[in-house]
Amino acid sequence: MARTQNSAPQPAKEPGRLKQMYQVFQMTRRHDSNAIWWFLVAFLAPVLVGIVAGFILSGPDNPFGLVLWIVAGVLGGVLLFLIVLGRLAERAAYSQIEGQPGAVGAVLKSSLRRGWTASEMPVAVSPKTQDAVYRAVGTGGVVLIAEGPRSRTQRMLEEERRRVTRILPNVTVNFLQVGPDPDSVPLHKLPGRMARFKRSLNKAEVYAVSNRLSSLGKNQLPIPKGIDPTKARAPRPR
Repeated sequence: MARTQNSAPQPAKEPGRLKQMYQVFQMTRRHDSNAIWWFLVAFLAPVLVGIVAGFILSGPDNPFGLVLWIVAGVLGGVLLFLIVLGRLAERAAYSQIEGQPGAVGAVLKSSLRRGWTASEMPVAVSPKTQDAVYRAVGTGGVVLIAEGPRSRTQRMLEEERRRVTRILPNVTVNFLQVGPDPDSVPLHKLPGRMARFKRSLNKAEVYAVSNRLSSLGKNQLPIPKGIDPTKARAPRPR
């Protein structure tokens, strides 16, 4: 009996590591025309330093030491090139989603620094404008990040701060604004800006505050409008 072959389409093969790096390089170069110069400086500077150091420290009488210095410079250039590529590629990727709903959540999910906890889901959203407020907890206290124009999100920030301070009155609450306003924080600078807040919590306190806010958020249920829970009574049996 002839064997029947499975006609199901095979999944597309993922590109290799070098091809992925080349795609990231091309995407970054298209976004920033000056990126190629940053890449050249990042690679050539360590190479030149290695050559000069080799001639000064090893001299022409020690070719083996000179070669080692040049190799070290090339390796340092490759490493610095990869670092610059990662930074510029991250900035290019953020520029593509900047201004879209949920952009702040994407940054908090992928680029949050150590010592900080946050959710990609906002804690408050305006149904009409899609403006949102996100919350992060770290060594700088509680940070509320508004996504949208300041004129529309300031009230949302104040309401969320009152909610946090009612639960945790002794914890510092800071504001950050990501939006079209001139003084807003650019999306790619958000993680670094959060790290600049003055330290007010240690690691254990960050964990406790984060759990406190998360548990209360899960347990809270909306109260129907017009009902006073302090005056509600069970219906009388008929």
